[in-house]
Amino acid sequence: MKTETIKIDTEYIKLQDLLKLSGLAATGGMAKIFIQNGEVSVNGEVCTMRGKKLRGGDYAEYDGVKVVVEV
Repeated sequence: MKTETIKIDTEYIKLQDLLKLSGLAATGGMAKIFIQNGEVSVNGEVCTMRGKKLRGGDYAEYDGVKVVVEV
């Protein structure tokens, strides 16, 4: 599994924005579909909330890529 780290300057980042920022989803619409279809997990559990807030140390996984949030 490939791992990427995304550094944020805010308290949190929404899941759909993380997918876009990391390049796993080209658009917000694509991110929404991936999340609603149950294809994305957050901290090891499937998450269907696109507005889920991820903070430092949280991670999301999609299509064999793990994206870790760093503050």
